[in-house]
Amino acid sequence: MTRIAVTGAAGRMGRVLIQAVDAAEGAELGAAIVLPGDPMLGVDAGAIAGLGKELGVKSVASLEAVVNDFDVLIDFTSPAATLENLKLCVAHGKRHVIGTTGLSDAQKAELQAGAEQTGVVFAPNYSVGVNLCLNLLRMAASVMGDDSDIEVIEMHHRHKVDAPSGTALRMGEVVAETMGWDLNEVACYGREGQTGARPHKQIGFETIRGGDVVGDHTVMFATEGERVEITHKAQSRMTFAKGAVRSALWVMKKDQGLYDMQDVLGF
Repeated sequence: MTRIAVTGAAGRMGRVLIQAVDAAEGAELGAAIVLPGDPMLGVDAGAIAGLGKELGVKSVASLEAVVNDFDVLIDFTSPAATLENLKLCVAHGKRHVIGTTGLSDAQKAELQAGAEQTGVVFAPNYSVGVNLCLNLLRMAASVMGDDSDIEVIEMHHRHKVDAPSGTALRMGEVVAETMGWDLNEVACYGREGQTGARPHKQIGFETIRGGDVVGDHTVMFATEGERVEITHKAQSRMTFAKGAVRSALWVMKKDQGLYDMQDVLGF
């Protein structure tokens, strides 16, 4: 059995991750980490996740305190916390599955360095459907990109703290890479005022925040006379949680290296 630790265990995603680990064949929950002072500190992880049973794993406030209780960490937290967790995983030979978004280029470089010493899966989205969409975007960009105005539109719940979403940015990166463009040069994050005519070599991003939307993403290829839209709508966080657990089991076969969900799925 692969022993999986979940950090941010008392959060929206953390609770669903515990449920997914409990349901997965070949996996068991090894540790659950919450913030110091969290009301769920010391509570059995089964109760935190609403499983209706105990798992025999009480939540703790320190990853280091349970470092001997897990083989791989699933981490959907904050950039700073994720990098600290990575240091601990590297030091103790643990694998690391990261779903944290909003990392800067410098932070991604730190992640890359850590992956030279242990197996890391880092993906903005662990949904099978989203990763299928990334492949469809490569096809659409190669066929229609030269003639299209390209826009990425995303919507998430009111609590999401980074914008655009990591998934939206990855979608933009995939299109830009296919077109031979540098996303940093062609991205336009919103428009206001007298912007003038839209330049052709541009990928626009529109961000919407509200309600409890789990995650909607659309990439639009608009030409004169027709429009192609590739859309993914997530209805449950369990979609992401199952993908993360699948990645945790997969990365146990890797001693080092930086991978993403495309690697896990064999795309």
